[in-house]
Amino acid sequence: MEITAAMVKDLRQTTGAGVMDCRKALESTEGNFEQAAELLREKALATAAKKAERAVHEGLIGNYVHMGSKVAALVEINCETDFVARTDEFQSLAKDLAMQVVATRPSWVKIEDIPAEIVQQERENYRLGLVDSNKPAHLIDQIIEGKLEKFYADNCLLDQIFIKDPAQKKTVIALVTEKIAKLGENIIVRRFARFQLGELKQD
Repeated sequence: MEITAAMVKDLRQTTGAGVMDCRKALESTEGNFEQAAELLREKALATAAKKAERAVHEGLIGNYVHMGSKVAALVEINCETDFVARTDEFQSLAKDLAMQVVATRPSWVKIEDIPAEIVQQERENYRLGLVDSNKPAHLIDQIIEGKLEKFYADNCLLDQIFIKDPAQKKTVIALVTEKIAKLGENIIVRRFARFQLGELKQD
């Protein structure tokens, strides 16, 4: 099957991978778009895993002020070198994450940041809500875990769906993983702060 420039372009826009990587993925899957995208995602994950232990002492603080200047956010993201921190790609990521924080109001960066007592309280609340459901215990446990996954996706920045993904399938952690593969350095989202006019308590 002929791999056209349009096919490569579409795959690149979807995955963020380089042109040559997209062409090779399409060639190896005989033009199957979904399979090619999955190959590139697996490659990005493998690349990110190899770089995960590398120290990150550089980076920047991304910012976004919403129209009307009543809501804003700051996000610190770190990388390995100042060279990468100064690239348009890295700076755009920082701004996109700040925009994400403004739009979705997360409470934590990642699941590991949630205090254990909050997770336990959420679990108990879900269990209480299912007391009269007459469902078997193993099914109740599955439902509770499903509700917790939704809780994480709503409240943890990295687990949220990326707001600029029109297909609503890419999570923020997937976006960061793509950038690690593309920029060749470990990237960590360190912390964020969200400010809204009139709010006494920061998120």
